[in-house]
Amino acid sequence: MAGKKLRVLIAKPGLDGHDRGAMVVARALRDAGMEVIYTGLRQTPEMIAEAALQEDVDIIGLSILSGAHMALVPRVMELLRAQGQEGVHVLVGGIIPDEDVPKLKNLGVAAIFGPGTTTQEIVRTVLDLTGQPSHEPR
Repeated sequence: MAGKKLRVLIAKPGLDGHDRGAMVVARALRDAGMEVIYTGLRQTPEMIAEAALQEDVDIIGLSILSGAHMALVPRVMELLRAQGQEGVHVLVGGIIPDEDVPKLKNLGVAAIFGPGTTTQEIVRTVLDLTGQPSHEPR
């Protein structure tokens, strides 16, 4: 991926109408030099998987605060596999109970971020997952 700008899709699946966190993360990723596609609110898993395919993304960030993550994430993962997008890293952020973390990881979710996660940690995780060097000052 050297020389290629990372492409990140940020999506709000389900009926959750709160997108402030997703917008903050999208801005941080843009500021770190990534191309960010924000799909907006109330996206279905089908809409998210199709957007990921059309936009040829490296990372999908799902922001879920509604508690519906165990219904939405498995469907997104299933659709990505069906479209041959197994190489796309999926990240989940939001209110995720501790007992659901291993279940999401077993589905193939690369990272899970809860309340209080810094944008720097999210940027670092994206760079690590994609093998990109960090350009942050040390």
